[in-house]
Amino acid sequence: MDNRINMATLEADETRYINREISWLQFNARVLQEAADETVPLIERLRFVGIFSNNLDEFFKVRYATVKRIVEAGKKGRKALGVYAADELLEKITRIVIQQQEESLNIIDDILQRLKEEGIYVIKENEVHFPEHSEYIKSFFTEKVSPALVTIVLSDDLELPRIQDLEAYLTITMKKKGSKKPIYALVEIPSELDRFVVLPQVDGNDYIMILDDLIRYNLESVFSIFEYDEISAHMIKITRDAELDLESDLGKSFIEKLSKSVKGREDAEPVRFVHDQTIGDDTLAFLLNKLGIENTDSIIPGGRYHNRKDYMDFPSLGRTDLLYAKQKPLPIKGISLNDSMFKKVAEKDFLQYTPYHTFAYVIKFLREAALDPKVKTIKITIYRLAKLSHVASALINAAKNGKEVTVQIELRARFDEESNMRYANKMQDEGVKLIFGVPGLKVHSKVCVIERLEGSRLKRYGFISTGNFNGMTARIYTDYTLFTANKQILKDLSKLFNFFDTNYIVNTYQHLVISPHYARNTFYKLIDNEIKKVKNGGKGYIRLKLNSMSNYAIIDKLYAASNAGVKIDMIIRGVCCLIPGVEGMSENIKLISIVDKFLEHPRVMIFGEEGEEKVFISSSDWMTRNLDNRVEVTCPIYDEDIKQEIIDTYTICWNDNVKAREITAKQDNAYRKNDEAPLRSQFATYDYYLNKLT
Repeated sequence: MDNRINMATLEADETRYINREISWLQFNARVLQEAADETVPLIERLRFVGIFSNNLDEFFKVRYATVKRIVEAGKKGRKALGVYAADELLEKITRIVIQQQEESLNIIDDILQRLKEEGIYVIKENEVHFPEHSEYIKSFFTEKVSPALVTIVLSDDLELPRIQDLEAYLTITMKKKGSKKPIYALVEIPSELDRFVVLPQVDGNDYIMILDDLIRYNLESVFSIFEYDEISAHMIKITRDAELDLESDLGKSFIEKLSKSVKGREDAEPVRFVHDQTIGDDTLAFLLNKLGIENTDSIIPGGRYHNRKDYMDFPSLGRTDLLYAKQKPLPIKGISLNDSMFKKVAEKDFLQYTPYHTFAYVIKFLREAALDPKVKTIKITIYRLAKLSHVASALINAAKNGKEVTVQIELRARFDEESNMRYANKMQDEGVKLIFGVPGLKVHSKVCVIERLEGSRLKRYGFISTGNFNGMTARIYTDYTLFTANKQILKDLSKLFNFFDTNYIVNTYQHLVISPHYARNTFYKLIDNEIKKVKNGGKGYIRLKLNSMSNYAIIDKLYAASNAGVKIDMIIRGVCCLIPGVEGMSENIKLISIVDKFLEHPRVMIFGEEGEEKVFISSSDWMTRNLDNRVEVTCPIYDEDIKQEIIDTYTICWNDNVKAREITAKQDNAYRKNDEAPLRSQFATYDYYLNKLT
């Protein structure tokens, strides 16, 4: 069929596409809905506030910063950004964020009031009423806080020292009667200290003071050398552009250039300024001038506290009744961690679905490979590692045991660059061969292939995943990992590693779908095949589960399928520029988003009606960067049991009527309501795997 796309439709308008940035803000609004949900345990609600805030920080550092660069370059950017011109988009983003910030403050107030009802009090500096609290606060400040405090006195004639990106500061204003000019200072909140200070219990009640207020309580001690009649403290925070600008110096290694670029973030241009909305107008004007904040920056009036991402680490105080009940990760049916992974995988493919299954199978597989004398080579791609990575330790162990270990490590994994560089240096020192990516492409695939000498022949084993090989995120991200000894799949995987070594040669693959060379056209053909079925009098059916969908061309392809009569069900957690349910354009497309206890992360594609499904798992979303600018792997599922398992777990998610939001042109994030029995998919998925063990 004709795969050409009418490029005229890519001049986006609001009736055809949702702008990517606006869609992302609507996703973050769904995170905020979890903080507002009274059925969510109280401390978990606070942690969702932290996730919302952390998401917003990253959004401004990257997406907002990109749009601002377009504006400063004097470009409108309507075609690149979709729907809005760049300057219009900056204004719209700021309006939405201000509204969301106000909503988040109201949610925090509600949560804090409910915590009081549970005997947990978060107190301010003017709410210290018990002598034991006063004594503890002063002692804690003297011993822990004061030595770590950085205080900067501001004046008109002195240049302002560099303000740390995303650190929180208290702006101090000291006024003396009869003096026209106040004295200004900045106090940096020490990031190495816990933001929440647990005070001694009184009468069985718990008390917590935020570090900012503990500093406010001791301001007289900090500024005792100054004469003033009135002193006040208001919080501010700056967000800087986090896009990396890599220099082209051929005399420097990639690690050196990347390290310099990451360091350069510290002095990057500000893109957002958040301030306590009660700050005085004169103080605010002084700061904006000093900091060089421009009208293209987002100036957000906020509450008393910033860096609310710290709520992700709000102390539990032993109150398990205010947290989600812990679910023990399950074993995979038919394979024990005491078994030989190679022996079991040689017999049958296995699917790991974290966090329902334990991540330990990945570690076990690599550790066994590190020790097995028959294993000769290990090749793996790494995108994000945990701070303490058992994956990296296993690979180093393998190298020490004489295995030929090759690691394709993506140093440009955003905000994990420094961690990845640290591990890269460590692995390189231990004899691991490192490959630092492909020119012009980011390597986002998550794959491993191992060669083992069995008799006189090398046999391949491996795994392919939808998520990072990160033991920490595997506790909260849902992701599939396929363990396989399938010869055809692993032959293609070996070709991919050859491409990493000699990337001027583009290989052909018989089974894997590899971005950027083949994915887009393969997906077009799979969609066209469903259209063809309908035109031949049959039924076409497409089911997708992705993190994001923003590529206009592939959206147009789905619109064409809908108009042809293909039924399309989509579960998209985050950004989705497609508008479902519009007559004459997308009336056969239904779209939901699930935000719950775990972060939905797997990419799944199912083409065809029951009994004829083609099922794929992938590291790739349907975004331009994944289709055209990254190395991604989409893997077909051939094992019939695993194919059914993926269809089953997809169906459980699709039937969610507790945490599913129906995404429509209204973009109102309305919860799905129906007459079916309540089904919360993440809990039901755990039960599905639990029942498999019985």
